[in-house]
Amino acid sequence: MSQNWQIISGVVQQGHGIASGQSVDSPYPGGSIALQVPCFQALGLDLSHCWCGTLNLSIAPLQFVMQAPAYTFRQVAWTAAHPPEDFSFSACQVMVRAQTYDGFVYYPHPETKLRHFQDPSTLEILAVPISGVQYGDRLEVALNPAEIQIVHPGN
Repeated sequence: MSQNWQIISGVVQQGHGIASGQSVDSPYPGGSIALQVPCFQALGLDLSHCWCGTLNLSIAPLQFVMQAPAYTFRQVAWTAAHPPEDFSFSACQVMVRAQTYDGFVYYPHPETKLRHFQDPSTLEILAVPISGVQYGDRLEVALNPAEIQIVHPGN
């Protein structure tokens, strides 16, 4: 792990179930991530090793700002169901029970997204499947502070 990375603690929380397709209301039975991964790969980011869903980590009361991500893809037309969206990604490391897993903070830009918004205190992470993680677990994530800024609301 890079010594320049910032370690943040957070709590695993339930998401909308759209990314993984696990929600009964999901318009994408296989999940939105499964549909998006080939688009991202064609643009230069291989996420094929990641679980097709997000690990949602609340860092409340802190919030994050994606300021200079390693990858930003504009106008990605990953579905015919709605207009193209913008996405950004920043490499991270998830630490669970003394093990470290490489991943990416996944950031669908809210200004191009139609629905299923995340709170600015929730990091959506794409990573390999991590067994034994449950809602309510406290985990740590290492973030690149040059790419993601952690802020205290009201400061």
